[in-house]
Amino acid sequence: MATSMASQAAARGLRTATSKHILLDKLKCTWLSPRRWLNLQEYQSKKLMQESGVAVQRFYVADTASEALEAAKRLNAKEIVLKAQILAGGRGKGVFDSGLKGGVHLTKDPAKVGELANKMLGFNLTTKQTPKDGVKVKTVMVAEALDITRETYFAILMDRACNGPVMVGSPQGGMDIEEVAASSPELIFKEVIDILEGVRDDQALRMAANLGFKGPLQRQAADQIKRLYDLFLKVDATQVEVNPLGETPEGQVVCFDAKINFDDNAEFRQKAVFAMDDMTESDPTETEAAKWDLKYIGLDGNIACFVNGAGLAMATCDIIDLHGGKPANFLDLGGGVKERQVYEAFKLLTADPKVEAILVNIFGGIVNCAIIANGITKACRELELKVPLVVRLEGTNVHEAKRILSESGLPITAAENLDDAAKKAVAAIKK
Repeated sequence: MATSMASQAAARGLRTATSKHILLDKLKCTWLSPRRWLNLQEYQSKKLMQESGVAVQRFYVADTASEALEAAKRLNAKEIVLKAQILAGGRGKGVFDSGLKGGVHLTKDPAKVGELANKMLGFNLTTKQTPKDGVKVKTVMVAEALDITRETYFAILMDRACNGPVMVGSPQGGMDIEEVAASSPELIFKEVIDILEGVRDDQALRMAANLGFKGPLQRQAADQIKRLYDLFLKVDATQVEVNPLGETPEGQVVCFDAKINFDDNAEFRQKAVFAMDDMTESDPTETEAAKWDLKYIGLDGNIACFVNGAGLAMATCDIIDLHGGKPANFLDLGGGVKERQVYEAFKLLTADPKVEAILVNIFGGIVNCAIIANGITKACRELELKVPLVVRLEGTNVHEAKRILSESGLPITAAENLDDAAKKAVAAIKK
């Protein structure tokens, strides 16, 4: 049970840690997905690609059914694809509360686009990845539908094993790349990129050939590969994944679907990109926590956890569970802590009506325990804390921190170690 609780926290996005690893043993390439605070809609990613000269389907964005109809007419395409814009996957098999089935529709009739958009916009779309009530659709993408004669996979990512960017490609696209790596590793190709030199012509052409492009299409695919690398650098991406990178009957190489992950540390110089962040589908508490550099994940228990470090937070969740309690959240304070962050963290924790006790578990390596103690006492007084509070502090300046807490006159229960803290937090609820 304890393991499952830690797994639950991890599965819901320990965004400061690596969330996905694919080890392609034969190629000695480690696949890493970084923390993912930045969420872009599909049309936003395509716009970034378009601005870098990457070939994508012609598309328009609409907020109303009439705008969608006009966009469909403007496209003047043989076939049109209408896509509901939400961050969750599985849109094609989703269901709207308007009764419409599917968040992705193909049609050759522009008038049908208006009718379909009218049943999408303003309605909730429920998929396997959304909350049970679904997510309200506020925008749709109206795009030209293109036939695909062949699908390939291509990605550029930062790889620790190679100390820099790497191209990874496969002639088998349009499917889960993990499955290809497991069943046919010989169909996964890798090219290490010199960060100072960039993608060389011979590398781009070799990758295009490995992807199965022939004749004029090989040069066209190589050009797209180089443009994708330019985008990778331009937006400080940690990964640009195109699946599929497709070939059309008309002899075009087109990026049909893409996922871009960004380096959050580059936010200061990528303000235009980060300004597109769509937080409307995020948990409001997680969004508020992010403003204060706190990592918060809500769980379904009643003991709030206030910890520094993802590993310690998971261990705290596990030991609470071991003693018969249930964590209400996973809150990671991180390293460079200030009193205001501690105060804001307590505001978040006490705002949750499920919380019946709070357990603070801090190991002061980088963190100064005295700062934590001052933040705790300030929060307790100003927020008029009504639930039991158990505090376990260890590390830097811990003696001063314990003095601050003991002289505060506040009803704070001190704990000697993590096991003691968990027992006292669970006991406080059972009283």
